[in-house]
Amino acid sequence: MVNMQDIFVEDIGNGTPLVLVHGFLGSSDMWKLQIDSFKKDFRVITPALPGFGKSQKIKSCDSIECMAKSILNSLEKRGIKKFNLLGHSMGGMIVQEMAKLAGDKILKLICYGTGPRGNIPGRFETIDESREKLKINGLETTAYRIAKTWFIEEDRSKYFYLCEEAGKQTSIEATDNGLIAMKNWSGIENLKNIKNETLIIWGDHDKAYNYDQVETLNKNIPNSDLKIIKGCSHNVHLEKPDEFNIMVGEFLKKN
Repeated sequence: MVNMQDIFVEDIGNGTPLVLVHGFLGSSDMWKLQIDSFKKDFRVITPALPGFGKSQKIKSCDSIECMAKSILNSLEKRGIKKFNLLGHSMGGMIVQEMAKLAGDKILKLICYGTGPRGNIPGRFETIDESREKLKINGLETTAYRIAKTWFIEEDRSKYFYLCEEAGKQTSIEATDNGLIAMKNWSGIENLKNIKNETLIIWGDHDKAYNYDQVETLNKNIPNSDLKIIKGCSHNVHLEKPDEFNIMVGEFLKKN
């Protein structure tokens, strides 16, 4: 069942819409450095997924399809017919699902720090281990511990606080449902059907999604290009924001 309550969406700037979809334990606020960079050229739309960030009071989804539909529903209500689309981590799974459901609406697609296998083989711990630790240790400890793996400098990283704040805003239900949604999802079969020009971005020290995941995306999405940013973990957009923003901007602007 799809949650038809409207999620929170930040909508800033003018031009062709650029939709940025955050990941597990994330929020729309995590795109702060991208909004500042892209708002002069694009209408930057940053939704908060149901149960996360500023949508924390909205009933969360326990499937990637439900999350994808909640964003498509929100865009439709705003009259947005065509858009560029970028998804990070779990958000990268969501944008793959959006490409399956409404590929004709997507101008260009960016799959960042993500993969096509929802059970995330090679992750720093299994999904079931994360669920178990969530039950034992609670949300705040779990969110802090997981967010540390997203940065090479862990909690000493300049923008770690954005992830810490986002984690605190997430409900326990949304956290557990997010883990269930990922575990039960696979996008492998649909990769060959993604017709959109696609950029895949990966940090070479990513502890959540290993190289095999992004290589599988690159080999199976017909019109795709893989770019690797060195010296980064999972949150390249906060670790090397200038390099990330230039890479994304060049991809979106080229004909």
